[in-house]
Amino acid sequence: MNPYERYVLPKLIDITCSTGYVMKARSKIVPQALGEVLEIGIGSGLNLQFYDANKVSSIIGVDPAAQMQSLARERAADISIPVQVIAVDIQGIHADTDQFDTIVMTFTLCSIDDPVAALREMARVLKPSGRLLFCEHGLAPDVSIERWQHRLTPFWKPMAGGCHLNRDIPAIIREAGFVIDELSEAYLPGPRPMSYVYSGIAHSAV
Repeated sequence: MNPYERYVLPKLIDITCSTGYVMKARSKIVPQALGEVLEIGIGSGLNLQFYDANKVSSIIGVDPAAQMQSLARERAADISIPVQVIAVDIQGIHADTDQFDTIVMTFTLCSIDDPVAALREMARVLKPSGRLLFCEHGLAPDVSIERWQHRLTPFWKPMAGGCHLNRDIPAIIREAGFVIDELSEAYLPGPRPMSYVYSGIAHSAV
């Protein structure tokens, strides 16, 4: 890992992902979590403030970026819900089958190398009655914006921790065996190739 990836990129991601409109998008989906929660790509813990302590019994947050853990733990100390932060490969979740009531995934799927495999692993650890809550940026519906997303992604990925601008989020979730029960999509304020967001709830059909 080079100095940019170790020291600069985590700070840039934390700043970018904590802007007002992004936090508002988080605040609409995260409070719907229930029971024992697994958060995929917990990063610096930006979602922690939005969990409802009356509904959530515990949170396990996984993220491959160990350098983000210290800030996530600081934010975890500010809430009353027990939080465990683990730096692991999210394609191999070290948890029992059917363990979690809710999986939360926000602005994470864009940077996972094999998103379908990762989602299938999430389905494994999610209870049959459990729900996947997601809020992800991805492929825009406008052809002109989509073209720019395809053009920019090869240049954007190295600067943004492997982030893809052009992933079809609903299609990837469905390919992994989930059924989407609720879905909303819209542009957030900002550059359009980076700001088309899908937010919703899904359950595993496997």
